[in-house]
Amino acid sequence: MIVLGLSQVSPHDPSAALLVDGRVAACIEQERLSRRKHAIGERATSAAAACLEVAGLRIQDVDLVVIPHSFENIRRLRFAGFRRGLGRRGRKGWQLLIKNDRRGRRALRAARESITQLGGDPDRLPFVSVEHHLAHAASSFFFSGMKSAALLTVDGEGELTTTLFGEADLSRGVHPLHEITRPDSLGLFYSSMTEYLGFQNLDGEYKVMGMAPFGDPGRCDLGDIVRWGDGDFRIDLDYVHAPRALRYQGKMFSRKLVERFGPPREGDGLAEPYIHVAAATQRVLEEVTIHLLETHLADVLRRNGGRLCFAGGCALNVVLNRKLIQHPLVSELFVQPAAGDSGLSLGAAASAAHARGEAIEPMLHPYYGPEYTSERVARVLAGSGLPFAPVRDPAERAARLLHAGHVVAWFQGRMEWGPRALGNRSILGNPSVRGTADRINEQIKFREVWRPFCPSILEEHARDVLEAEHESPFMTFSFHVRPAWRERVPEIVHVDGTARPQFVSRETNPLFHRLIESFRELSGCPLVINTSLNRRGEPMVCSPEDAVAMFQGSGLTHMLLGDALVVKPGHEADLGA
Repeated sequence: MIVLGLSQVSPHDPSAALLVDGRVAACIEQERLSRRKHAIGERATSAAAACLEVAGLRIQDVDLVVIPHSFENIRRLRFAGFRRGLGRRGRKGWQLLIKNDRRGRRALRAARESITQLGGDPDRLPFVSVEHHLAHAASSFFFSGMKSAALLTVDGEGELTTTLFGEADLSRGVHPLHEITRPDSLGLFYSSMTEYLGFQNLDGEYKVMGMAPFGDPGRCDLGDIVRWGDGDFRIDLDYVHAPRALRYQGKMFSRKLVERFGPPREGDGLAEPYIHVAAATQRVLEEVTIHLLETHLADVLRRNGGRLCFAGGCALNVVLNRKLIQHPLVSELFVQPAAGDSGLSLGAAASAAHARGEAIEPMLHPYYGPEYTSERVARVLAGSGLPFAPVRDPAERAARLLHAGHVVAWFQGRMEWGPRALGNRSILGNPSVRGTADRINEQIKFREVWRPFCPSILEEHARDVLEAEHESPFMTFSFHVRPAWRERVPEIVHVDGTARPQFVSRETNPLFHRLIESFRELSGCPLVINTSLNRRGEPMVCSPEDAVAMFQGSGLTHMLLGDALVVKPGHEADLGA
């Protein structure tokens, strides 16, 4: 059976995913094609077309279209949301009681129009809806390789649900146990604080996570803004996720928050009290999530040996994930690379396929996007005006450039799925050369200089460098760097002594593995700096055209684009090295 997941209900991160007989054939985020970060307000039609092209299929070959939005969720939870919001600031309770499903109807209409644009007949193609948070849960569990697991999803909101607890096994599928509804949302709390700290919500939450270690959470009390206990939490709408009448200049946070902590942060630097606010925000997310886990999932975790699948936007918080891994109830944690809303298309497709008897293959790698031929790369380079030359062994050449201290753009194979560069659309650097991270931040990425960089490390050497007893193939976890290595690889160590690694396997990405192995043979270091091939505010590059444009508009001087070495004028001598 061929199942197309089409996620374009949320106002951000539309995507498409294609399952063929339970195997992932393609997954693509719309932003990579439209070149607009998060593709806000866009449909996933181009992403769906690209998935079909990657798989060599037509829309007429598709058996089922699935959208991650359910009419039933709002009908089922409307009164729970009413009771939860009643008496709160504004009209939250009444809004939830009278809420209809206009968004769901628009989503179904948009999906039908997308199918028409793809050349299909929406009247002859079945459409299925899957609840937002059940799609999140499915996106994690069915690709984890686990036979059974506890389920946790935490994000801003999906229909009326903001947090879901459940369990799953391969026979029954995903089974919800408990839900928390609007207006209480850890995701919207974190996004509100993200805006207050001067970042863009939906895009800057990971920057708050990176800022938090510079502050002291004890110097900022948020205990009255988020209250928790007895397996529940409530947020004070006077401060965050505020009604429109209370908001500060149209932001998610209120004027009252500004009166309490001062004007919102501006600029790219680190300053008080903002670093302490960031630290307190991160601590609230961690403590509330762990409290909820202990209340609602302890029995499930004990029954299944501690296996947990986590999804939703908050599952991209790698510091929280480290705390979950360290929890005595948890023995194994799976977070797929596109854990946020872009992963909904994959989860919806998997949920519907499993319900129809399909066995879903586990996710062993994240490389589900487009791949480009050598002929196309050659045409693009020929028209670029850039100096370039073919190379026999791109991995070995990149390793030598890194060892010499160069920063290298690396464009190979199929594009990654999810927001993190995992070795096919990457900027690479030498983690032992001090100043490399600053150079990438200032001259190439044009981003805040205090932001940390991640390492890609040979799987077989990961535990020598990191205090890690858990796998990390997708950069969804962080670990402490062993003291003996902190001075050897200072450019990937954050201020709290941690790093967010990708363990690189010879089986799943042999070319990237060989690059790092070649670098290790030259330097004695089994890891490289790896950050996404893009500039600040842009999506990760997808095509050779994107890569050349990004290369020309940044301080990069060397790029391995397929089997060609590309350099900036003045570096032609390196073409023959």
